[in-house]
Amino acid sequence: MSRTRHIRASRLATAGTAATAAILLAAVLSPAAHAENRPTRATAIENAASALEDHAAPLGLTSAQATTVRDVVVDKDGAQHVRYDRTYRQLPVLGGDFIVHLAPDGTYRGADRASSSTVSLTSTAPDLSAPKAADLAVDELRAENRGAKLKQVKAKPELIVDALHGAPRLAWRTIAVGLDSLGNPVARTVLTDARTGARIDAWDTIETAAGDGQSLYGGTVPLETTPSGSAYQLKDPTRGNTYTGDAENKTDLCIFGICFQRAPATLFTDADNHWGTGTTADRASAAVDAQYGTNETWDYYKNTHGRNGIAGDGKGSYNRVHYGSNYNNAFWDDSCFCMTYGDGDGTTFGPLVALDVAGHEMSHGVTSKTAALTYSGESGGLNEATSDIFGTLVEWYADNSADAGDYLIGEKIVRSGFGKAALRFMDKPSRDGSSADCWSSSVGNLDVHYSSGVANHFAYLLAEGSGAKTLNGVSYNSPTCNNSTVTGIGRDKLGKIWYRALTVYMTSSTKYAGARTATLNAAKDLYGAGSTEYDAVAAAWSAVNVN
Repeated sequence: MSRTRHIRASRLATAGTAATAAILLAAVLSPAAHAENRPTRATAIENAASALEDHAAPLGLTSAQATTVRDVVVDKDGAQHVRYDRTYRQLPVLGGDFIVHLAPDGTYRGADRASSSTVSLTSTAPDLSAPKAADLAVDELRAENRGAKLKQVKAKPELIVDALHGAPRLAWRTIAVGLDSLGNPVARTVLTDARTGARIDAWDTIETAAGDGQSLYGGTVPLETTPSGSAYQLKDPTRGNTYTGDAENKTDLCIFGICFQRAPATLFTDADNHWGTGTTADRASAAVDAQYGTNETWDYYKNTHGRNGIAGDGKGSYNRVHYGSNYNNAFWDDSCFCMTYGDGDGTTFGPLVALDVAGHEMSHGVTSKTAALTYSGESGGLNEATSDIFGTLVEWYADNSADAGDYLIGEKIVRSGFGKAALRFMDKPSRDGSSADCWSSSVGNLDVHYSSGVANHFAYLLAEGSGAKTLNGVSYNSPTCNNSTVTGIGRDKLGKIWYRALTVYMTSSTKYAGARTATLNAAKDLYGAGSTEYDAVAAAWSAVNVN
C-alpha cells in the first residue's frame, strides 16, 4: 500500500518568506521605522482608551454604553487601529462597532463607525416575549428549508439593540437550529423587532461554501505532528496546536450555545507518522487534506500579513472531518473555533476538504475577529467574497502542483452531477448561472454567495486585469461592466490591500461603496495616494460599477 513520506520537522522556506514580507511592508509604510520602538498591543489599547474619553461625543458614547476591544492592528510605523464592540445598558449593539485610528505617538486621528446613529432607547423591556421571538425564528427556519421536515428544532433568543437597520431599536436576535432528514444541521439567525414583532432581517448562521501524508487533492504533503508514546497525533505544535479529528459521521447542534448532541472530534493517531493513502478508503486521507489546509492558511496569514493564527492570538483551531451523512458542506463555527467538513454525496460533491475551501472557511474566522461583516445584504456578499479572495490566495500561496493556484472556487470538490467545473468563477462570476458580475441597487437582495460576485470580479480584475489570458493552464476572459480596460497589479498587492481594508477600515455594516473607500484608503496607506496601485483599485471598482 502506498504511503506518504515522513513528516518534515521544519519549513525553512516559509520562514524566509515571512522575513521578506515583513521587510517589504516596513519599507512601504515607513522606511525609517524601527520595530523595537513600535507600540505594543497593550499600549495601543491604553492610547485608544484615552481617545474614547476625549472623543466620546463624536463616537456616540454615553454613560449608558460600554465598549470591549475586539482587535488591534499596529502598523510598522507605529500607527494604531483599535476595533471596538459596544453595548447599551448591557445589551449588545448590532452595528455599534467602530475603529479608533491613532498616530504613532498615540494621538487621535479619527474613527470609522458601522453606524453613525446615537443609541438612546426609552426602555429595554421588550413587548414581544422571548418564546414568541423563538417561535417566529423557527417558522423562518422551516420556511427557508421549503417546509422540509426538520427534527430537534430549537431556538435561542437574545435581546439586543439593532443599529444596523435604520434608527436604533430594541430587537431579538434569535438563532434557530435543527436537523434535516439526513441528520445534518441547518441554522438561521432572525432579527425581530422586540416592540412590534416585525421581521427585520434574517441570514444563514452556518457560513458555507458548498464546498495530507497522502491527501485526496494535494498529493503528498508535509505535516507537523505530536509524538504521543509510541504513536503520533495529527496535532501541530508549531501552529498553535491545531489538530484534526474524526466526527465519525455524526452531527451536533452546539451552535451559539444551543447543544443537544455533539459530534466527536476523535484525534487522528498513527503508528509510523505516515498518514493516509490518497483515497477515501482510508479515513485519514481526508484528515490529511484538512490539516494541510489549516497549515497553509495559518502560514499564509502569518507570513503575508503578520497575523498569528485566525484570531491573531497564536491559538490554533481544529478540524472535524467525516461529519454527517453525505453532507454537502463545510463550515467555520465561531462557537467551537473549528472547521467542519462533510464527505459530500459522491454525485454532486466529493469530500469538501480542498485547499481553497479550507482557506475560505477559516477566513470567515478572520472576518469574524475583525470587521465582522454582517452575513446579510451587501455586507454579507463582502463577507463571502473575503473568504473567496483569501481562499484563492491561500491556494496560490501553497504552490502545490497537484492543486495549482487558480481563480476557480471549489473546483476540486465538484463532481459530474454538479454540472459545472467549479462552485464560483472569479473572472466572470455569472458563469455559475447566479452570481453578479456588476453592482446594481438590487445586488443586496441576492443570496450572499451570489452578491459576492461583484467583489470577486473586482479582485480578479485588480490582480490580473481584464481580457483573455491563460494562467496555470486555466483560461480566463474577464469583461468589465463599463467597457474599460483594467491593468492588474498582481495577487500579492490585492491580498495586502484587501487585508488592510478588512482589518483597519471595514465595519459590520460596510457595503460596496464603503468597500471601495476602505480599499482606496488601504492602497493609499500602503502605496501612496495617486500611486499606480491606488489608481488600479479605483479603476477595478469602476469596472464593476462601484463608483
